[in-house]
Amino acid sequence: MTLTATRTVSQPRPVPVAWISALLLALGLGATAGGAAMIFGVGGSSMLPDEYLDAVPLIDSWVIPGIVLMVGFGIASLIVAYGVLQTPRWRWLEGIERMTGYHWSWIATIAIGVGHVIWISLEFIYIPFSWLMPTFGLVGLALALLPFSAKVRRHLRRG
Repeated sequence: MTLTATRTVSQPRPVPVAWISALLLALGLGATAGGAAMIFGVGGSSMLPDEYLDAVPLIDSWVIPGIVLMVGFGIASLIVAYGVLQTPRWRWLEGIERMTGYHWSWIATIAIGVGHVIWISLEFIYIPFSWLMPTFGLVGLALALLPFSAKVRRHLRRG
């Protein structure tokens, strides 16, 4: 009796999936660090002067924006990057997968992208211009649009 091992050869990820993963990882790491800096005041007041908040309604410190940045865009982006790369099945997200027909990371990527475009748009309104704004605005736009490519939809199709 001869035993032969069967080897599953994984297909390489499509280029748009690799781009989404890289963008989510970059956004996740940057937003986690930036949000933590805002929450804990790392870098001092010269990093983000409190005067920037004078025109922002309902916000009087950098703590709330820091939490949104760190949790909503930082940690969430890292979790979604994991989802795009590993496509884990999480029972509590099966309803979203049934509703969309795709792995939960598909709609989560779009949500992060749209949310980030809105976040950057608010920065354009309330904070003096920085080259980071258009750069991260493009990251958000790419995350909102790349999931609609055929290769990404095929990769993340629920099946």
